[in-house]
Amino acid sequence: ALFLALSVVWLLSDLAFAKHAGITRHYKFDIKMQSVTRLCQTKNIVTVNGQFPGPRIIAREGDRLLIKVVNHVKYNVTIHWHGIRQIRSGWADGPAYVTQCPIQTGQSYVYNFTLTGQRGTLFWHAHISWLRATLYGPIVILPKKHASYPFPHPYKEVPIVFGEWWKADTETIINQAMATGGAPNISDAFTINGLPGPSYNCSA
Repeated sequence: ALFLALSVVWLLSDLAFAKHAGITRHYKFDIKMQSVTRLCQTKNIVTVNGQFPGPRIIAREGDRLLIKVVNHVKYNVTIHWHGIRQIRSGWADGPAYVTQCPIQTGQSYVYNFTLTGQRGTLFWHAHISWLRATLYGPIVILPKKHASYPFPHPYKEVPIVFGEWWKADTETIINQAMATGGAPNISDAFTINGLPGPSYNCSA
């Protein structure tokens, strides 16, 4: 009788969880080189799906994310989901050589985690060497369906991601700094959603 009662409680709790559980959302990140012009100078940078900044991830609290990352560049790559609580999914956190081996050229890895107890806007970025200089983008976590925002519902949402831009190759810059022990060269511009502001020459 005790076993039967426990089984019923377990089944009812699972059904209640399933009723409020999110959906599974699939994304594919193709890591590849892309020619980009900033400050009147063109260079090849590492991107996701050819976009700079990278694509926006949109999900709801409780959703499960399956993000397949395919590495088409010469660098090893990992992606970190900055601010995401990795509950029972620490191997999906992304720091290279800490929670996972890097994704090597020609290889892929599927990040698998659930957005638990979080809503708001966070961001993802590369977590190896200085690839994060161009390999980043926002994560928008909406409330569960029929759940209210913790503030008045916004009329419109526009993610704003701040970054930096170097005219030189960022991997060369960090390698030089590591070799000399000095600080790396400062960036040539600050960016908003990948674009330098009007205070820079040739910002358009």
